[in-house]
Amino acid sequence: MPSYKDYYTILGVARTANDDEIKKAYRKLARQYHPDVNPGDKQAEARFKEINEAYEVLSDKEKRTKYDRFGSDWQRYEQAAGFDPGGMGGAGANDFGDLFEALFGSRGSAGRSSTGSGFSYRMDGQDVEHSVDITLEEAFEGTQRSLQFSNPNGTPRTIQVKIPAGVDTGNRVRMPGEGGPGMNGGARGDLYLVVNLLPHERYERKGDDLYASADVDLYTLVLGGETRVPLLNGKTVTLKIPAGTANGKVFRIGGQGMPRVRSETRGDLYVTIEAQLPTRLSDRERELFEELRRMRAG
Repeated sequence: MPSYKDYYTILGVARTANDDEIKKAYRKLARQYHPDVNPGDKQAEARFKEINEAYEVLSDKEKRTKYDRFGSDWQRYEQAAGFDPGGMGGAGANDFGDLFEALFGSRGSAGRSSTGSGFSYRMDGQDVEHSVDITLEEAFEGTQRSLQFSNPNGTPRTIQVKIPAGVDTGNRVRMPGEGGPGMNGGARGDLYLVVNLLPHERYERKGDDLYASADVDLYTLVLGGETRVPLLNGKTVTLKIPAGTANGKVFRIGGQGMPRVRSETRGDLYVTIEAQLPTRLSDRERELFEELRRMRAG
């Protein structure tokens, strides 16, 4: 079964958006990704086609209503709804079942209706994917999102989704039975939140490890000492700096990286030392540095 296309997300509008909001979003995106503006850019061309596909459906009241109920496969539902098994020249239930499976895949079933007056079909709902942006802090602690969807009758439906600590870009959080509605008693599909981890101003994540830098003054690097390194949870950890530490040296702090999903263990934190040279020297300080230079030269 084809993957679900969220036309609202493609246009960047809410599911409750009115016609003017949809038209405004479409025009903005169409100008941005038009092939004339992006000559030779295949990704922009594909995005432009996707934007037009979404607008074609959401700008049409009847198509939008069917899409809200059945998802991006609404046209195949419509074909099945208008299919007349009586015109198959005596074809039986198995033949209809084969055709139904060819149309919809293995998630539906067909058989004679309870009244015996024809065929009915049952179809499970589509699985739905919805992207969600989270910060590194949220991935560190775990978080949740409140999502709003429309029921087939148009009433809003709100879902609270818990996102576990440790998730990374591309991870999916499954909510069973919260996807597209089924037909004629078919089960709802599942909802999958696809995580996108936003960049952080201080830390870089690689797998379960974190990478950061720490500013250390020249005197501490030469003579040795300590520096405080902030952590994602708001705390700090003391890093001991041996005498003679070179600029750019990397220290590993075990167990201070990202938590592993559904595990008690964590990755490591790697800290790169960045030397901070003194500026605006006093006359006495300059004399001492000059004396040091003569001593080193001798």
